[in-house]
Amino acid sequence: MVFKALASTAAGRFSLMERTLPPGGRMPPAHHHIDNDEAYYVLDGNVTFLLDEEEAVGSVGYWVLVPGGLAHTFGNRATTPARLLVIHAPPLDAYFAELHNLWHRDEPPSAEEERALMARHGMRPA
Repeated sequence: MVFKALASTAAGRFSLMERTLPPGGRMPPAHHHIDNDEAYYVLDGNVTFLLDEEEAVGSVGYWVLVPGGLAHTFGNRATTPARLLVIHAPPLDAYFAELHNLWHRDEPPSAEEERALMARHGMRPA
């Protein structure tokens, strides 16, 4: 995951990241953002999106907007890598920085730690 725009460089209005999803990669737990919109644009490969339990597979050029409050998750169920852009408005780069720190400790975080982090950044499990 590489951030192209951070809260600090986008006047606090949005964050933009490019993500590479490995083949058969795990999907984050379904969740929703309380006051945050999220949008995806597929650059390479095929990405599976679950939006309120409705499934869609997007290939190059596929665009989807996930308004705040809509339960969602995504991942790469294909056999080749996929790449996409992800926009969060307002920005969520601080959440991903904290998530990175949680996952780069000696032991993986507990489910409770991940849920607490999500709650601090306006997200709830679906």
